[in-house]
Amino acid sequence: MATPDFHFKRCSIQQQGAAHPVGTDAILLGAWTNIGKALRILDIGTGTGVVALMLAQRTENHEHVQIDAVEIHQGSAACAARNFAASPWNKRLHVVELSIQEFAQQTDLQYDLIVSNPPYFSETTKAPDPTRRLGRHIESLPPQDMLRAVRKLLAPNGRFSVILPVKEGWKWCELAVPLGLCWTRITEVYGRKEKPAERLIIEFQRNPYLFQRDSLVVYDQGQEYSEAYGALTREFYLRG
Repeated sequence: MATPDFHFKRCSIQQQGAAHPVGTDAILLGAWTNIGKALRILDIGTGTGVVALMLAQRTENHEHVQIDAVEIHQGSAACAARNFAASPWNKRLHVVELSIQEFAQQTDLQYDLIVSNPPYFSETTKAPDPTRRLGRHIESLPPQDMLRAVRKLLAPNGRFSVILPVKEGWKWCELAVPLGLCWTRITEVYGRKEKPAERLIIEFQRNPYLFQRDSLVVYDQGQEYSEAYGALTREFYLRG
């Protein structure tokens, strides 16, 4: 069965050939990330390109902002390239079909903002489908490799934003410290307020100027989005 397109207010996202369809994690990351005054942005493991497209929309008043998107999976890279070409921001978006490890070795560029919705399934929770497993299993991108690549590619005053399950998120915070990256902002994401937190959205910087910690509930009752989640994503979803 063909995977249907995902529709935002300003663009549509084809999903055929991608390792993973558009999900709430990516939308949270794209909407939550502090874009600041970033002129060069990198999306690691772009998949369909959804996060890069959201950041392109959020920076559309700054025509000099360039967004590179790295993707190792051939089908996903092709999918992202199609989505970028069809978007209103196509001149500012570029796909690179490489692993982030290879990309970090081959470029001297530094980025003001790096984002990623990375692999996180452990060895005991591998996805059954090989394509989905590539997009979500840590064997394809160990956290240490990601953080080393970020350290090399991040500008001195740059920011790195990532979304992870809670346990993995705190582990990343520990692993980042020896590499000179400190978390400066964390949002704990709850599916519903009566349930445990499901995700951490984390911002890392080289210099820990300040620390912010808050929470976000996605659903109020049933399938109704919370007011806070609606406000965060209002510029993207068709409804609201």
